[in-house]
Amino acid sequence: MRFTTYAYEGVERAGVVRDGVIHPLPPGTTVLSLVEQEALHAAGGEALSAESDLTVDQVRLLPPLKPPSIRDFVGFEAHIEGVAKSLDGLEQVPEEWYRAPNFYFTNPHAAYGAHDDVPVPAGCSVLDFELEVGAVVGRAGRDLTPERAREHIVGYLVFNDWSARDLQKPEKNLGLGFSKGKDFANTLGPYLVTADEVADRRDPDGFLDLEMTVTLNGELIGRDTLANVSWTFEEMVAYAARDAWVRPGDILGSGTCGWGALAEFWGRVGERTPPPLKPGDEVTLTVERLGSVSNRIVPGRTDVYLPRARKRGRTPRP
Repeated sequence: MRFTTYAYEGVERAGVVRDGVIHPLPPGTTVLSLVEQEALHAAGGEALSAESDLTVDQVRLLPPLKPPSIRDFVGFEAHIEGVAKSLDGLEQVPEEWYRAPNFYFTNPHAAYGAHDDVPVPAGCSVLDFELEVGAVVGRAGRDLTPERAREHIVGYLVFNDWSARDLQKPEKNLGLGFSKGKDFANTLGPYLVTADEVADRRDPDGFLDLEMTVTLNGELIGRDTLANVSWTFEEMVAYAARDAWVRPGDILGSGTCGWGALAEFWGRVGERTPPPLKPGDEVTLTVERLGSVSNRIVPGRTDVYLPRARKRGRTPRP
């Protein structure tokens, strides 16, 4: 099943999508509440039994759910290879990358819908996209094995982890992770697709073989498959749940696929070709079985709040 959250005639609702038609769920029902209750399929089946003439073209698609948290992994070796050269001047993937499926927490309150305009963040002149798949947790868990973790994944969605590369690079130098280079926008959608819809594309090692593509202003510039990720989503969930809880609605990003970001091109080619995103550019990310998100870049704020530190004396107080 494909679940959506949408705005229509000024009202936000949740529904189930089949063949481009939205079958509304009862007023007040949210996709997140159904995930928390482990009631997606029951509610979805009831909604699909009712007639509807509302199509996805008539509504504004919102993020399918409001996630409590978003962990973004770095699961594709090809992406790390290109970006490490572009941002850090490294000629090879850092050895630390191979040791565990590392992640950072990004902003769950900065989500945009599948076709929303995305403004350039303040102070950014090197804007980039990142093509990912997000797995949605459907059941709380802690200290899970990968085998048990499969039961805790309720579905998947397309995830664009927008990046302000010029803001991101100096933040990395502090060693605390990303802040304003990442927390301004992520696109989630177009739907939450339940795990059973892609189960037949799982290979013997547990990887989902789903084609991933990105077009920039209508031109195909990147292609990969989710099967090239170096850890399964079950392994990522298990790692995230080590000594910690994962909760219903949490999203775990796969990391950017190979050729899924401009920074990769820059690292491999040695120059910024294609150039950083600018207002008017349109980025479309498509994942087989999951759908497409397509966002146009628009101007953002021109004022930049950037308070510099006050230098203090280094003499300790008595």
